[in-house]
Amino acid sequence: MPAPARLLPWVAALLTAAVYLPALSASFQFDDWQVVLGDPRVTSLAAWWQSMPGMRALVKLSYALNHEWGARVETFRVLNILLHALNTALVFTLVRELARRLRTADETGALAVAAVTALVFGLHPVQTESVTYIAGRPNLIATLFSLLALLAWLRGRERHAALWWPLAALCYVAALAGKETAAVLPLAMLLCLAAERRPAARELALPLALCGLCLALLVLAWAHLPYDYLLRTSLETRGPLENLLAQAQGVTWLAGQLLRWDRLNADPMLEPVTQLALPVLLQGAALVAVFVLGIMSLRRHPALGFGILWFFLWLAPTNSLLARLDVANDRQLYVALLGPAWCLGHAVTLLRHRAVPVVLLLAVMLAFGTVSRNRVYATETTFWEDVTAKSPHNVRAWNNLGMAEALACHPETAASAFEEAMRLAPEDPRPQINLALLQRGELPGVGERCP
Repeated sequence: MPAPARLLPWVAALLTAAVYLPALSASFQFDDWQVVLGDPRVTSLAAWWQSMPGMRALVKLSYALNHEWGARVETFRVLNILLHALNTALVFTLVRELARRLRTADETGALAVAAVTALVFGLHPVQTESVTYIAGRPNLIATLFSLLALLAWLRGRERHAALWWPLAALCYVAALAGKETAAVLPLAMLLCLAAERRPAARELALPLALCGLCLALLVLAWAHLPYDYLLRTSLETRGPLENLLAQAQGVTWLAGQLLRWDRLNADPMLEPVTQLALPVLLQGAALVAVFVLGIMSLRRHPALGFGILWFFLWLAPTNSLLARLDVANDRQLYVALLGPAWCLGHAVTLLRHRAVPVVLLLAVMLAFGTVSRNRVYATETTFWEDVTAKSPHNVRAWNNLGMAEALACHPETAASAFEEAMRLAPEDPRPQINLALLQRGELPGVGERCP
């Protein structure tokens, strides 16, 4: 790669970091209070070490380091931004390599595809839930090591596999220690091989070995960590048919988030789907059709097929067989976004001499969208106001808005929010208790802030 081209990944990374800097001092939000600040296992390096072995060990280690550095909101968020910027640079490098291997573009075209994909990945507003929301850090760490594993694997296919492939395996273990969804990484390797013209049979060795490693780690984790409880909770959440309908709704909604930036929502709580209905059947049929298109296109039109299947593959851990309490959240798109961005990058190269102004316009639009979206995270009040405006049926959001307003010393608006939550869910005791405590002046934390 020419010397100026080597700088392009870092240009994309710096641009990404610059767009996120205005959100550096935004408030802690939602799960941050419990997972980041309230978990005694991450308050220091010593506490982290004593809590091991544990789930998402690297994420907890990063939180412990932030606590050692002062536990200010800026120290947590600057690490998130740096991780996302580094992931953007790695996406550029990976996509350029894949475009060359899959022969979807020439050398110049591969740089263009990589630039567009990295810009979309780094600047798309949907990524704010993984970056600005501090509790979204598991996505960042798991993606970092997944991308490093893929790059090490690709390097090992060209040169000294004895050196690079153990490094890929180590990165895979680190990715799993960031977030369990990284388990699909060996399938991503197999997808890369399937899209190539004539991959050698011996190149299946590492992906298959990593599948075996994943199963071994799963058995080990099952014996020592509470994954059995999580599985039981998942199975009790919805039945198979109900979950299938919910996932059709959820994946369709997530795909729409890539274009509908106006409805980005930190806690959408989609309305439950409990029976067959024409809209849900149409959504499911459309998803199946797109998935089949990806499979059929993989060998003859690898640019299209790879992008489609990458999207579905990285959504599979959260949106397939296992039910989740929250069917869809924007942060589930963090790695999956690379697939549509890859397709868009190839489409832009078809514009030839008109591609540069289109890319510049796209970057400006994405950057503006991200800066605008990050304003929602400024305070807890703005955060929950945005959620209730977009999901007025969300009882949890109304209750949390009431708490935020109370802590901001606005008792009247807090009472109104609690009353709305009570109207939506009369059987839920939380807003009733909070309203009663507010009226008696005993709501925790309010007395200290609002004497």
